[in-house]
Amino acid sequence: MKHTQRVKMLLLFLLITAPAIDRAEAETPDAMALATLDRFMAAFNHQDNKAWAKTLHYPHVRFASSQVMIYDSAATFQDHLIFPALQATGWHHSLWTKRTITLSSDTKVHIDTEFERRNAANQTIGRYRSLYIVTERDGQWGIQARSSLAP
Repeated sequence: MKHTQRVKMLLLFLLITAPAIDRAEAETPDAMALATLDRFMAAFNHQDNKAWAKTLHYPHVRFASSQVMIYDSAATFQDHLIFPALQATGWHHSLWTKRTITLSSDTKVHIDTEFERRNAANQTIGRYRSLYIVTERDGQWGIQARSSLAP
């Protein structure tokens, strides 16, 4: 086989297998956990309690403001009203500024995060560290627990 034919065959192989490699990388536990955090933040910023609740697994545990809150179901999670209190501080939206995976298995990923709360002018009004534990159950990834230094 000539050199140019080998190169063409290699290029053809790479073109055929590249999408499969990309899909496999996108479906790793780490990638699935990070995608779950992306959905969590998008629903949060849209103030969509139903979509936000779908990013969690239940019971869901949250450690924040010197309290431990346990939500047994999506219905109990959706009942809490967080957005009026946030808006009273000038909050408009939040964003991730750091996400570092510290522990990972096939069904559980711990992510050390930092997020910012911003006002309507996109100015930072708070920056907070937190730990998210994202788990897989029955093929679905969801946030099982959160511990935040945010008020």
